[in-house]
Amino acid sequence: MIEAVGLTKRYGDKTAVYNLSFQVRPGAVTGFLGPNGSGKSTTMRMILGLDNPTSGRVTIGGYPYRKLPNAPRQVGALIDAKAVHGGRSARNHLLSLAQLSGIPARRVDEVLGVVGLQDVARKRSKGFSLGMGQRLGIAAALLGDPQVLLFDEPVNGLDPEGILWVRNLMKALAAEGRTVFVSSHLMSEMALTADHLIVIGRGQLLADMSVKDFISANSADFARVRTPDTEPQLREKLTIALTEAGGQVLPEQDGALRVMGLALPRISDLAHEAGVRLWELSPHQASLEEAYMRMTQGVVDYRSTADQKAGLQQPLPPGAQPPMPVPGQGQPGWYAPPPPQHAAPHPGGTPANPYGGPGAAPRPPAGPALQGQAPGQPPSGAPAAPAAAPAASAAASPAPVTDPTTSEDAR
Repeated sequence: MIEAVGLTKRYGDKTAVYNLSFQVRPGAVTGFLGPNGSGKSTTMRMILGLDNPTSGRVTIGGYPYRKLPNAPRQVGALIDAKAVHGGRSARNHLLSLAQLSGIPARRVDEVLGVVGLQDVARKRSKGFSLGMGQRLGIAAALLGDPQVLLFDEPVNGLDPEGILWVRNLMKALAAEGRTVFVSSHLMSEMALTADHLIVIGRGQLLADMSVKDFISANSADFARVRTPDTEPQLREKLTIALTEAGGQVLPEQDGALRVMGLALPRISDLAHEAGVRLWELSPHQASLEEAYMRMTQGVVDYRSTADQKAGLQQPLPPGAQPPMPVPGQGQPGWYAPPPPQHAAPHPGGTPANPYGGPGAAPRPPAGPALQGQAPGQPPSGAPAAPAAAPAASAAASPAPVTDPTTSEDAR
């Protein structure tokens, strides 16, 4: 079992994870969800001893990772599938990890067969595709036959057959009583794979519950009702009847009605009493993606805006001349430097920190890329909203882990 208690990680005045507590229990696939920059990767690195927490603790089976006897035989992880020497073959890469941990060489061939790389075992990994690299990383995680497994985006780069294989592998490992902790952005895949969810935003815990409970708590089921398109007066008549019965009725873009607060049999009875024919009466249950979007809409830092092409194509005013062409523009190697970024002025003369922090200015209302506030504010003296840390990459594999970096991308 993995247990985190009050886990906090700061990089200078940036807080990647704040007061995070949760448990990952054996016998189930636990999904680890959160927007980019929410602190998922930082949390997994602290679990594996790659980063030391600023405060709090995280243990595996009651021990910190670095104090586990022969940790690669107890914990396997896929954090960075690219952490492979490109000049080594797949087999030699796994063989070197096995020798470091006292794992028999025959196990290397076993895991190569499990992940389907037995035919390319002697090819250099630098020629591997993204999906093949993922399979090699999963093989490294399985090498020590560990009871605890952590996977960060395990289906990245895999084809549909590979995604199905990973899904079944995760379920099989959990069915054997192992602890399986999976971070992913693919909501549809998590809905099919995970039994339990841990959701974080800006480094803070948002939810810790089963997939079913998460969807129920963060979505509203409704009924979809359609009347004959050629008789709009029937739709208006039905809307009045459903509203008077206590239902909430919203029009859909395709002409149907979304009805909340009334069961399907009740809707049918009301339509019959009103003399309204129905072309459609169907239930709708929210997906994990819908529930996730509702839960995290206030903690997403990076939002897209509409493409303002129309604003770039306004007609020139009378008498104005079109701009002179820039020499070399559009040619290979041509580069235009980005415009300078101007920070919002701070009342005290110091540039405001848009992510918060000790002494940070309030988040400016403008700027579509930074909207919403974290649902809970830290106590006095702590940063107002956790943020991402500087980027660097590190590898986690069944072999003893060392990491020379001091910071990383808090995803």
